[in-house]
Amino acid sequence: MGMYEDAFRASTEDPENFWLTAAEGIDWDVTPQRALDSSGAPFYRWFPDGRLNVCFNAVDRHVEAGRGEQPALIYNSPVTDTRRTYTYAQLRDEVATFAGALAQLGVGHGDRVVIYMPMVPEAVIAMLACARIGAVHSVVFGGFAPRELALRVDDAAPKVVVSASCGIEGNRVIAYKPLLDRAIELTFHKPEKSVILQRPQEPVELGPDDLDWSDLVAAASPADCVPVAATDPLYVPYTSGTTGKPKGVVRDCGGYAVALHWSMDAVYDVGPGETMFTGSDVGWVVGHSYIVYAPLLAGATTILYEGKPVGTPDAGQFWRVADEYRVKTMFTAPTAFRAIRKEDPKGALAADYDLSHLRYLFLAGERLDPETYHWASALLGVPVIDHWWQTETGWPIVANPVGIEAAPLKPSSPTLPLPGWDVRVVDASGRPAPPGADGAIVVKLPLPPGALPTLWNDDNRYISSYLSAYDGYYLTGDSGHIDDDGYVFVMGRTDDVINVAGHRLSTGSMEEALAAHPDVAECAVIGVADALKGQVPRGFVVLKAGTGPDPRKVEAELVQLVRERIGAVASLKDVAVVAALPKTRSGKILDKTMRGIADGRDEPIPSTVDDPRVIDVLRPALRRAGHNP
Repeated sequence: MGMYEDAFRASTEDPENFWLTAAEGIDWDVTPQRALDSSGAPFYRWFPDGRLNVCFNAVDRHVEAGRGEQPALIYNSPVTDTRRTYTYAQLRDEVATFAGALAQLGVGHGDRVVIYMPMVPEAVIAMLACARIGAVHSVVFGGFAPRELALRVDDAAPKVVVSASCGIEGNRVIAYKPLLDRAIELTFHKPEKSVILQRPQEPVELGPDDLDWSDLVAAASPADCVPVAATDPLYVPYTSGTTGKPKGVVRDCGGYAVALHWSMDAVYDVGPGETMFTGSDVGWVVGHSYIVYAPLLAGATTILYEGKPVGTPDAGQFWRVADEYRVKTMFTAPTAFRAIRKEDPKGALAADYDLSHLRYLFLAGERLDPETYHWASALLGVPVIDHWWQTETGWPIVANPVGIEAAPLKPSSPTLPLPGWDVRVVDASGRPAPPGADGAIVVKLPLPPGALPTLWNDDNRYISSYLSAYDGYYLTGDSGHIDDDGYVFVMGRTDDVINVAGHRLSTGSMEEALAAHPDVAECAVIGVADALKGQVPRGFVVLKAGTGPDPRKVEAELVQLVRERIGAVASLKDVAVVAALPKTRSGKILDKTMRGIADGRDEPIPSTVDDPRVIDVLRPALRRAGHNP
């Protein structure tokens, strides 16, 4: 791993030179002479004297370089039976025109635009149009409940909201306009106008403050790119906060563009003209970074997929997309592959497609369990690469840097800290944890380019949330350990550690044991209040489709499996086979909600829930398993 070690050492010992060199991959209006400004520490700024336009770097420069006819954005929607390809020249023209439309509405440099849209090309066009004129976009996941949307509108204070008449979730049409109207009723800040994309699946009547996307664009003149400071915000994604108010993560222009462009080659091994398929949503950070900005900054082809991994119409859709567009690198969440494995345990549908162009499968967003890793590896015959990052970081913290030098894979580890990320593990007192010992995962400041410099209009909360626990370090909120080889193992959020009769135990380790059972498709372990031991673990598993065993027999086998792998100290004596686990729309299991219900609380259902009916069905099992005051 000499090449990786050289790159990592250069990034930590001489970050100034390392990141100025990486910045050469970006076209600047004013080339930065400095990489890091630490004068306002702990508020660090990258490329403080540079000026650029991110939209120009993502679109226009590829046209000017003679690659205007190359596919830039491919829209594939099995739920509407639509396929559409935008070349770089076509994308530039669409973006420039919508940017002109926004400018005619008075949107300019520094103004905010909230984008509340489904997975349609216009969502990407709106994002890039904001970047083109120096406006700040905040994309809210389409279909979010009115209250959640209202909270984000009030915090971002947008001049304009861009939305659509409806979205499509599986086989359901979700009307967005009533959700948007209700959200605006709830807000203190009232946007001046709402731009609505009318979709044929459910067109809507527009109100006095609404404008039709098509009419607006038809009357607009194209706008040129506006150079902005590298330290200016590009967008503000919101992440859940413990107080109920979401946290607006600031993403700057220059550092983000440099880091993402660098990561496409170094991490994902994708270059100009190659195709990347990221199965996510533009409402999440993965969609921002690796559906939209990173592939386009690299001059690659990116795929916008409106559908599900299963059920639209079957569990072979990811393979179909990979075949149809000769995908080199695929990136999605482990939950997508667990869903595919549950519906098609033997992976038979993959045999219907040509996957010979696929070189890598990257997974992130939650811990990758070993069973899913082994299943995907055996099925695809390519490296299955777990990697770890967060909304706050914007790009991976820990990964296998295959574009620099591929490291040997270790199941359950997202591999090695990437250049720029000085990752440590500390104990409760802040002392370095020895190799193999679990603790809090932290990152030594300053964070590299692309990571959040602060929270939107809330410097104090940035410090209290991330920097106050351990002086000089960013608190990731995740726990785990680093082994003797420097591999990082992320076991779960810090609050996923439960205390059973004085023993601190990781629910992630127990989930790993449950997932090893051949009949288990996915699982969750939660800590439930217990009068005797403080907390006890409870397991919930979903079996693979077509499995024949008696659920009670499987439950007994799972209890024994955890005992064998972790020991009697785990005290996992109650495992329930259930039909489904409650998840967010991005695929994360709602373990906090499950824990609250099991503890007997009247736990509110989060607005991010994918299907509230799953919680209703599960509630009796949670209460039976859990409440022991």
